[in-house]
Amino acid sequence: MTTGHRITIERGSEHVRVVRDGRVLAESRRPLLLRETGLPVRYYLPPEDVRTDLLTPSDTHSYCPFKGTASYWSLPDAPDLVWYYPDPKPDVAEIKDHLCFYDVETVTD
Repeated sequence: MTTGHRITIERGSEHVRVVRDGRVLAESRRPLLLRETGLPVRYYLPPEDVRTDLLTPSDTHSYCPFKGTASYWSLPDAPDLVWYYPDPKPDVAEIKDHLCFYDVETVTD
């Protein structure tokens, strides 16, 4: 990793619920907490804990020099709302196929 840039991943035990427009999109008690220099903590959730039946795969991809190439899922009214790394870089291999939500209400307790 680049000097000054750091990523740490830890297994969480908090209850994470992702809600959009009153609808629960994900609920997990086994999130991965990813902390990356200069960014907010992100909750990466196991795919079994996400309502993928409500999501549609997107053609969008983005590249992060630290994590690799991300793929996205969308809701009909929210394109590219969720991302995941199907083949992450070795330093962050734990997040493989875990889903992370952007711009939604994430409740932890």
